[in-house]
Amino acid sequence: MACYRSKNRGSRERIVYWTQRVPSANDLAMKPRRNLISIFLLGIALVLILTGAKRPMVAASTATEGMLRAIDGEGNPTGLCPLRHTDVKAAVAGFLARVNVTQEFENPFKDKIEAIYTFPLPQNAAVDDMTLTVGERVVKGKIKRREEAQAIYQAARAAGHVAGLLDQERPNIFTQSVANIMPGDTVKVTISYVETLKYEDGTYEFVFPMVVGPRYIPGSAAGKQGGGWSQDTDRVPDASRITPPVTPKGTRAGHDVSIEVLVDAGVPIRQLQSTLHDVDVKRIDSSAALVRLKDKTVIPNKDFILKCEVGGEAIQDGLLAHRAKDDGFFMLLLQPPERVTVEDVTPKELVFVLDTSGSMSGFPIEKAKETMKLALNGLNPQDTFNLITFSGDTHILFPEPVQATQENLRKAREFLASRSGSGGTEMMTAIRAALEPSDSQDHMRIVCFMTDGYVGNDMEIISEVQKHPNARVFSFGIGSAVNRFLLDKMAEYGRGEVEYVTLSDDGSAAARRFHERVRNPLLTDVSIDWSGLPVTDVYPKRIPDLFSAKPLFVYGRFIREARGTIQLSGRLAGRPFRRRIPVEFPRSESQFGVLATLWARARIDDLMGRDYEGLQRGNARADIREDITQLGLRYRLMTQFTSFVAVEEVTITDGGQPRRIEVPVEMPQGVSYEGVFGDNLARSKAVPMSASTTTFDRKSVSPQLQSGAIGGVAGGIRYEGRSLDAATMGRPSSPQEQERQRLRSKLDPSIVSLIERLKNKNSRAGAEETRFVKNGKAEIQIWLNRKSPEVLAALKRLGFELVVEPKTVNLLIGRLPIEKLAELVEIQEVRYVAAQVSR
Repeated sequence: MACYRSKNRGSRERIVYWTQRVPSANDLAMKPRRNLISIFLLGIALVLILTGAKRPMVAASTATEGMLRAIDGEGNPTGLCPLRHTDVKAAVAGFLARVNVTQEFENPFKDKIEAIYTFPLPQNAAVDDMTLTVGERVVKGKIKRREEAQAIYQAARAAGHVAGLLDQERPNIFTQSVANIMPGDTVKVTISYVETLKYEDGTYEFVFPMVVGPRYIPGSAAGKQGGGWSQDTDRVPDASRITPPVTPKGTRAGHDVSIEVLVDAGVPIRQLQSTLHDVDVKRIDSSAALVRLKDKTVIPNKDFILKCEVGGEAIQDGLLAHRAKDDGFFMLLLQPPERVTVEDVTPKELVFVLDTSGSMSGFPIEKAKETMKLALNGLNPQDTFNLITFSGDTHILFPEPVQATQENLRKAREFLASRSGSGGTEMMTAIRAALEPSDSQDHMRIVCFMTDGYVGNDMEIISEVQKHPNARVFSFGIGSAVNRFLLDKMAEYGRGEVEYVTLSDDGSAAARRFHERVRNPLLTDVSIDWSGLPVTDVYPKRIPDLFSAKPLFVYGRFIREARGTIQLSGRLAGRPFRRRIPVEFPRSESQFGVLATLWARARIDDLMGRDYEGLQRGNARADIREDITQLGLRYRLMTQFTSFVAVEEVTITDGGQPRRIEVPVEMPQGVSYEGVFGDNLARSKAVPMSASTTTFDRKSVSPQLQSGAIGGVAGGIRYEGRSLDAATMGRPSSPQEQERQRLRSKLDPSIVSLIERLKNKNSRAGAEETRFVKNGKAEIQIWLNRKSPEVLAALKRLGFELVVEPKTVNLLIGRLPIEKLAELVEIQEVRYVAAQVSR
């Protein structure tokens, strides 16, 4: 069966697939529950059921996709995609969700392969399981120290075993590696996690991210350890692991996604709404429903956001506890008080910071500007304000905050209208420009950041926010697949609030909520007096201020059976607020074991917050690294320092190393290819994108990337366009630099470095070179505009030895004498040449 999807300029995308039927299951009926504890009991029970048993999800008879490949208007495959399909099944009960993500990898080549896929998960997810399915055999993943897991995986790969390795790069970025997939075979990897959902003003929100957006990578190049389009740098030493190749403009990746969410709210559901996707909703009863993506071939290029508005009685304070042997864990939910509608007329100093980098070009920046204009309109005359924009350099409208007069607001609107998306995302300069003045002030500065958060040095930025306690940071995520880890943490450590505005959202509603929160905080200076109860290791250590009607989750441990009354204190509308809450810690309680997982995840989060800068640079404090590692091992959790590994040992594949294939990811919906990669590279159909986008020092950024987000360069600070520390870049002037740019137009930087070494007669090979050069020959991937006998003959004359020729993409993998590498640039049909790096 064939399906055609419309493409730009009259071309068509042909998607070839076949379908199979999935047997239906019985509907699940659940009675409404109308209080907090019942909701949590339901949630925990459902989590345990999904963790311990293969219980089928509620499903009507439906069709799912089999083999899926995208073909462009000329009938050529659009790209290489060993990832065939991602299936997401979630069970949501009250505040809790258990989610199983199954990735199906298939080998379309004639040789065995290793598939590498970089993907996102929610930033607060506690990933606690992985299984590998090969045919009928299911192998349960083991949690190991990251280095040990990698050693096990590499040994299994070398021995010919099918193996899977799951690494965490950031709390919201993961890498899945699957080795020795034989031609025509399918391997499935299932990842499981549990999370608490955001709840605000009677609405739960379930978010499943689908794509890792393109990160701007600051710093000087320092080799490459992963297969991403970026080199590692001194400021982002794992950059090559968080920058997966992006599908070329006008194409899509071959894989798609299906999502099924079973919702049991425990109270009547008033409305279910999917923000960015069309869904089918099947109501089970008044409090339960099954939600599925309507489109069977959804492109994974934007977050799935499901909002569930509920009715029923108000949620009350409550405590859940688990105790087995000597280990006791609890989760305390604190419901905020009713808002006191007293308008705070105290003058505010507000600084608005807008990301104008290339990734914000087009729809995202227009949505951000719309929201910021509305926020400016909400200022009171006695307020002072300033406006900062940043990309490759930082522009500040006024030397210092000014009164919100009509004239100053007019200047702000004109300044805002002149901004467009281009350049790199040099956020650190803007962070400091916005926050450092607050250090010497006796009044509070309120800073509002609007950005997609597409940076690789996110933990460095969070660390900088932590250094400025006399400011409140409110972050706005603008776009369809933003970096929620960065934006959440900026608001958390900035003692503010986070807001997400998709490209289809109402910017005025977000602006109204911002002003309401700034002028009338709900509850501040929150603390808990435990009244001598035997509790320890309570997280978060510092309870955040509340700006909206959302509950507080507090996790901790208890030593023994006890009961008593705790006191919640804070300030409500400037006046003292206190509430007494009775709690009871049981002698034994075995059914809520997931509380231990949630507590361990909260403790890991607290430990990371003590050394974000060290974590960013790969040299975290030894004690923090070991504490996080031990928590991961003990509670079977993914962390920066623990990984899941699974090895199928029954079958041994034939000899030889598998070819490493990086799975391309989609460009997030609404993000401009030209804004990110520059005009020339955006037109290219090469996968991965030209690695000239990965060198960020000013001497080596190619001219076509100077206006792009990834290759944009850092400048200084400008006031109303007058540069105070401007660093401008022209085209390369020397013949040597021009030759380097010519080579980099088609060759990976590591290959260019090798050519320059040979030319300068420098016999010492770099560490990167030794990974793809053997016996005087370079192992390379050659991406072609088209395959033809003439091109193959030209390559053969250069001495190219073909090793692998995939039939579904214009790619050749083989060896070439290193002295012939520079001549590849002269072959017109050669689109891009990458090093075939061995791990």
